[in-house]
Amino acid sequence: MLTQKRIELITLGEELLLGLTENTHLTFIGEHLGRHGVYLQRNITIPDDAETIGRQFAESWERSDVVVTTGGLGPTCDDRTRETIAEILGCELIFHSETEKTIKERFERFGRPVTPNNLRQAYYPEGAEVIANPNGTAPGIWFFRDGKILVMLPGPPNELQPMFVDSVIPRLVELGFLSAGEAYVQVKTAGIGESALETLLQPIFDRHEHLDVAYCAHAGQVDFRLSSQKGNIKKEDLEAIAVECRDLLEDDFLGMGRISMVKVISDYLRANELGLAVAESCTGGLVASCFTDLPGASKFFTGGIVCYGNASKVELLDVPECLLKQHGAVSAEAAVAMAAAVAERLDADYGLSLTGFAGPCGGNAENPVGTIFIGLHTPKGIWSKRINFPGSRSVVKHRAVNAALDWLRRVLIHHGGNGAY
Repeated sequence: MLTQKRIELITLGEELLLGLTENTHLTFIGEHLGRHGVYLQRNITIPDDAETIGRQFAESWERSDVVVTTGGLGPTCDDRTRETIAEILGCELIFHSETEKTIKERFERFGRPVTPNNLRQAYYPEGAEVIANPNGTAPGIWFFRDGKILVMLPGPPNELQPMFVDSVIPRLVELGFLSAGEAYVQVKTAGIGESALETLLQPIFDRHEHLDVAYCAHAGQVDFRLSSQKGNIKKEDLEAIAVECRDLLEDDFLGMGRISMVKVISDYLRANELGLAVAESCTGGLVASCFTDLPGASKFFTGGIVCYGNASKVELLDVPECLLKQHGAVSAEAAVAMAAAVAERLDADYGLSLTGFAGPCGGNAENPVGTIFIGLHTPKGIWSKRINFPGSRSVVKHRAVNAALDWLRRVLIHHGGNGAY
């Protein structure tokens, strides 16, 4: 059984404290450590001033097995992490000629001159090791002393994330700080609430002593993780429990691991050589963006049309103007017409449409703010669905996207039947 280590994360930057930048480092690092059986004990976000950095690092270093810092390794005057922590550790800063060479080569590729402050990034604490940064100029730092580890990483996510996965995780595994494989089994569900999910599955869980279950709710989805923190249940037994849950969940089962809704849909469409097109009004292209985020989406996604105003619905999709005048743009009739038209216009087997009042203005007594109509054209028929979501404009839009995707997923599951759900 893996001995739990205390790991603390220090994220640096006024931009985080001011809310100008989202703290994605916490979610990314926490998730990857959790996969390997260890949980972050604490995350502290602090400003870039040297006094605060020194005080917080000294506190975390005293009580932790591993301290990870993010940010403050760049070339400017507010990048003070390297110098401050080296002073706390009582280490001199050493110039790393290989890093200097890498920085100069990178600037040369971009046709830019190297300024003296850029070479600040080539210094590292004596006794530390440099972690290569293939996506930027600031290398990371790995420092080991008296059984404790310090990992210092640059702030930009596109630099930090591959460094953490490719360099830091393997070393922590090698030293026995993390387990080599995934420490839990994750099951993803859609269309069932957290309390209903627990009620449904609890009889299964009650049969297994030492089983640990953790739930995580998202918009329209709930994930749960099965683990055994005391090590009494083997990984293959956890997987068997997950399969039993899958069978009980039926259509509410989305997938194992980290598979996404759009990946489930795309896998089905590709496997059956089917095409999908979308027409979006209130969601403004969010559904199309979900699919085009997937590599190889052109194999099944024929395209999307954002038709926000009535004129664009008429001009781009040939939705009859009289239909919009009689029933309104936010109606089952409009959603059906949009879905059928986009499937025909973009030569797709399936057409998905969304129209609604995302708020805060709009709406009426019959269809208040938050009302969304989803249209779905399939080879076996056309349907519409009306849903109402509370919340802000962005919340309504994202919940509408999830609802539309989940309905499409369920229809595809039953594609061999009558195509309806």
